[in-house]
Amino acid sequence: MTHPASYQRARSAEAKQARETAILEAARRLGRERGIRDVTLTNIAAEVGMHKSALLRYFETREQIFLELTAEGWREWSAELRAQLRTCVEGDPARVANAFASTLAARPMFCDLLAQAPLNLERNVSLEAVRTFKLVTLREVDLIGAEVHRLLGLDQQQVLDLVSAATGMAGALWQMASPGPLLRDLYADDPRLGHAVVEVEPRLRRILAAFLAGTTT
Repeated sequence: MTHPASYQRARSAEAKQARETAILEAARRLGRERGIRDVTLTNIAAEVGMHKSALLRYFETREQIFLELTAEGWREWSAELRAQLRTCVEGDPARVANAFASTLAARPMFCDLLAQAPLNLERNVSLEAVRTFKLVTLREVDLIGAEVHRLLGLDQQQVLDLVSAATGMAGALWQMASPGPLLRDLYADDPRLGHAVVEVEPRLRRILAAFLAGTTT
């Protein structure tokens, strides 16, 4: 972390881009360590070595920073998912479900962002920031859809339902799987609450396999 006293305002386009990249990387580190909900704009500014007011020259809000990371997560997840789908056998819903579940479960911070985006991140940014984010997701859904259509013959609406179910459930299940130390101890100490401890990947795989079994019959 850079000390705030060493901060100097970026003067060139290249310096501005480097500063924005540093801010995003700081938010990514903190999000992984603490969870998205517990990271403030002040935390991010301190991690970069900037004052909060200086950081606002680069991003309009804390939510815009994390919305950009969510868009980045969509691109990275989509690329990995499509690579796995290209290895699947045509007409095998179980392998498609496994590809979705495994690639999402391998990205816990992205799952956290998926849960936070509609609840918080899209609600405190400009309309243009939301538009930009939505266009990124639509493009990645189209790319994913081409692979799913090739394998299972799903139409556009069915693909949208599949991706919405996968990403929505991944976000929800990750939140359930990450209750914090006090709740985790409670669940471990009381056998009646054992069902509250969730493993994201196997449950998501079962849900998506059932969805695809019903959709492809």
